[in-house]
Amino acid sequence: MKPVTTSLLAKAACVALALAVPACSAGGMSSATVASKSGGGTPAVRIMAGGLDKQIYLPVILARELGYYQAQGLDVRFSDEPGGVEAETAMISGQVDAVVGFYDHTVDLQSKGKSAESVVQLLRAPGEVEMVRADKAGSIKSPADFSGKHLGVTGLGSSSNFLTQYLEAKNGVTAGKAVSVAVGAGSTFVAAMQNKQIDAGMTTEPTISLLEQKKLAKPLIDIRTAAGAKAALGGTYPASCLYLTTGYVQKNPEVVQKLVNVYVETLKWIQSHSAAEIADKMPTDYYAGVGKDVYTKALQNEKGMYSPDGLMPADGPKTVYKVLSAFDPTVKGHTVDLSKTYTNDFVNKAK
Repeated sequence: MKPVTTSLLAKAACVALALAVPACSAGGMSSATVASKSGGGTPAVRIMAGGLDKQIYLPVILARELGYYQAQGLDVRFSDEPGGVEAETAMISGQVDAVVGFYDHTVDLQSKGKSAESVVQLLRAPGEVEMVRADKAGSIKSPADFSGKHLGVTGLGSSSNFLTQYLEAKNGVTAGKAVSVAVGAGSTFVAAMQNKQIDAGMTTEPTISLLEQKKLAKPLIDIRTAAGAKAALGGTYPASCLYLTTGYVQKNPEVVQKLVNVYVETLKWIQSHSAAEIADKMPTDYYAGVGKDVYTKALQNEKGMYSPDGLMPADGPKTVYKVLSAFDPTVKGHTVDLSKTYTNDFVNKAK
């Protein structure tokens, strides 16, 4: 079996982003000083996400379409990578200022001696589904059947990889018995299913709907809702958030506050509008693969995953720590100060 490589996925992501996000500058990013000023005196902030066209990161682009960045006087420059682990690495190396990704990265980073924190929570559930290839649905009936299987994730070290490894450990699959394969999301994930490179895999909308539309895969574990996350993971699992290095937050509190203002306002807008109204605001490229009707239906089904206020759920950090401790050797048995992995201060000021 020949897995899809990260380099190929990155190229595909950049092509897609060039169509979907005109402001993207994924290639040729420099390590210039964070929060630099543009010609007009507007703070320039470089934000990376592991798949901006995913519905789990929808608030990022919706905010742009609603004009909220401009209203706060921000010059936000987007870039994209196939998985959250690449975005995390780009932030730590200074290539970007901030990441829109899963909160669990801040816990993982602290266990490795690096300090980052979530400043606004976008999702209160992962928005993920473990999909089983249609011809394997009869033999893979639970994560206990993952042994010996090839499991698709967005990237090695990504949040989908974390969650998959937790499901393996929780269901008695010995570490190393299942093979994680980096296949990205969207067309590359679908191709991996179609070409039988993976037996099952964890992905998000609209890829989930596309797989079902093509009858390539069926849902096995659904954690698109808070209830689904509690059933599968044992508690609330805060997912997508805006996180930055603690150093950036301390040096640029005004810029961080403006970004948080944007996302709190966007989350409020989501709560007060229908899935159809939200879809109407999104770039057409974001639902071209599945069609607007399917995209809207998927959004309606998981709209409850979006945080209503941007605050960190009280039990969220402990759930994430428990999940990572089940399989991650850098977290297991080590003390992590969860209070330093997030802050509600900026959200409270935005409210």
